[in-house]
Amino acid sequence: MNTQQATSRPDAATAGALDPITVEILGNAFGSIAEEMGEALVRASYSTNIKERRDCSTALFDTKGQVLCQAEHIPMHLGSFLAMLPHIMARYPLETLRPGDVFIGNDAYEGGGTHLPDIVLAEPIFHEDHLVAWAMNTAHHADFFDRGNAHIYQEGLRIPPVRLFRAGELQQEVQELILLNCQVPSERMSDLRAQRAANQVGVQRMQALCARYGAATITAAGEALQDYAEKKMRAGIARIPDGTYRYTDRFDPLGQNLDLEMSVEIVVEGDAMKLHFDSPPQVRSGINVVYTGLLSAVYFAVKSLVDPDVLPNSGLARPLTVTAKEGTVLNCKHPAAVNSRINACQRVVDLVYGALAPGLPDRVTAAGNGSCYSALFSGVRDDGSIWAYLETIGGGMGARQTLDGLDGVHVHLTNTSNLPAESLEKEYPLTLLRYELVENSGGAGRQRGGMGLRRVYRVERECRMMVNGSRHAYSPWGVNGGLPGGKGGIVFGAGAEPFNGNSGVLKAGDVIEVITPGAGGYGSPLERPRDLVHEDLRAGNIDATTARSLYGYEGAPA
Repeated sequence: MNTQQATSRPDAATAGALDPITVEILGNAFGSIAEEMGEALVRASYSTNIKERRDCSTALFDTKGQVLCQAEHIPMHLGSFLAMLPHIMARYPLETLRPGDVFIGNDAYEGGGTHLPDIVLAEPIFHEDHLVAWAMNTAHHADFFDRGNAHIYQEGLRIPPVRLFRAGELQQEVQELILLNCQVPSERMSDLRAQRAANQVGVQRMQALCARYGAATITAAGEALQDYAEKKMRAGIARIPDGTYRYTDRFDPLGQNLDLEMSVEIVVEGDAMKLHFDSPPQVRSGINVVYTGLLSAVYFAVKSLVDPDVLPNSGLARPLTVTAKEGTVLNCKHPAAVNSRINACQRVVDLVYGALAPGLPDRVTAAGNGSCYSALFSGVRDDGSIWAYLETIGGGMGARQTLDGLDGVHVHLTNTSNLPAESLEKEYPLTLLRYELVENSGGAGRQRGGMGLRRVYRVERECRMMVNGSRHAYSPWGVNGGLPGGKGGIVFGAGAEPFNGNSGVLKAGDVIEVITPGAGGYGSPLERPRDLVHEDLRAGNIDATTARSLYGYEGAPA
C-alpha cells in the first residue's frame, strides 16, 4: 500500500441517496471519534498544561480541508486547524501522501496556526489506497517563555507544515531541530508522542467506519452534515430582525500602555450575516490576531447566540462573511507578534454579543470577564534544567436573562481547567497561598454577574514571570440596567519589585497576586429578589455596603 500513489475517494454521489438515520449515526460517530482522540491526548500527555489543564483540541477533516467535527474542547483552537490543511495541500501534492505520514506545524503565517505554542499534528486517513479524511489535533506546549513580543521572530520557533513522520517512520532530524529550540525538550517530546497517538485513534476509528459503511457513504454523510449545519445556522439568523447592528468597546491589554478602540458592524439580511471589524493598526506586541483567529472568535460568538446546537463543522460558516482591514490588530499580517492573541479574540466575542443584544435580547448575556488571564513562570532548577509553567485563570461569566453568571470559570473561547494546588506545588517551586472568589466582583443586577478569581503565589526560588490579561481599566459591561463587573489586575507583595510592563523577575520569597475580572449583571439590581441578596451577603459574594447601596437591601447583615 505504501508504494502506491494516493488518490482521493470517488465522488460522494456514488454512495447513492443517504437516509437520515445513517447520517445521524455517522454524525454521532464523528463526534465520538473526535472526543476519544481528545481523551487519548490528555491521558497520554506528560506536561501539566495538557494532562491536567487540558489545553488541547482534536478534530476530523474531509479531503477538501473542511471540518467534519471538532471536539468540544477549546473553541479558539479552531483557528489553528482552519489553515493547516490548505498549507499542506499547497506544499505536498496528493500523490505524494502515504499512510503513516504525520505533518507538524505552528506558524501563524505559513503553518496555519494562530500562535506558536499551539503545535498542530495532522495525519491523512486512507482506506483501500484512497485518502478519505484527516485526523488533526493541537496542543499548547508551555514553552517559548522569557522571549520578546515585538514581532513573531522573537516569540519562538516557527514551524511550517513539514513531515514529522514519513510513511510511519520518525524523521529524527526534524524532531531534533524542534526540540533543540525548546526550553523543556523532554516535555515537548512526550507531548508530541501523545499527539501522534491521539491521531492514530482517529485514523483507526475512521478506517473502521469506512470498512463498515464504505468510504463513499462516509464522504456523503460528511457533506450532508455540513449542509445540515448550514441550514440550521441560516434558520437561526433568519430569526434576527433584518438590519445593521453596531457596537464599540475598549481593549486594554495588561501592562502594555495600550488603550485601543475596537468596533463591529453586523448586517443581517434574511438568512445571511456580514460582520466587519475595525481596530487600530497592528502593534509591536503579542496581542495581534491573524485572520483565522478572528474567524474562530466570530464562529463561536454567532453559533452560541444563533443556535448552540448547530453541529461543529464547516457548514456553520457558510452564511457568514467576516471582514477586517489587513494590517490591523484583528487581521494582522507578517511579521506581527501574536502570542497573546486570545485576549483580543475574547473582546471580539464581547463586540458580537454587544451588537446583537437588541436583536437577541433573550439570548445575549452581559459581558463575561472578557479576557484570559495567564501567569507564566520560568526558572532554573538546582540541576541546571529549565522549568516552565503556564496557567490560565478563569473569571466571571456574564449574567443571563433568568440566571446569575457562573463564578470563577473560563468563558467563550477558552475552556481549560485550573491546576490543583497539590499538583502545582509538587511540580514547580511555587506555593499557592490563596485561591478564592473576589468579593463584589460580580456585576450587580437582577441576575448577578459571575465573580472573578484571586490566586496568590509565593515564589520559592528566583524566576521570571509574565502576566497577560485585559479588563484592568475597563469593566465588563452589564445589560438592561445591569451594572459592570469587577476589574482584573496584579498586586505585588511587600519587597517584590513591580514589573516594567507585564513581566519581570521575582526573588525567592516574593508574593504576587493575580486578580481576574468578574462579569456584568443583567437587569436592575433593585429588582433582585431579597432572598438572593441575603444569600449573596451570607456567602460573602457581596459586602453590606454593596447590598445597601446597589441592591437597596435593608435587611440585617448575615
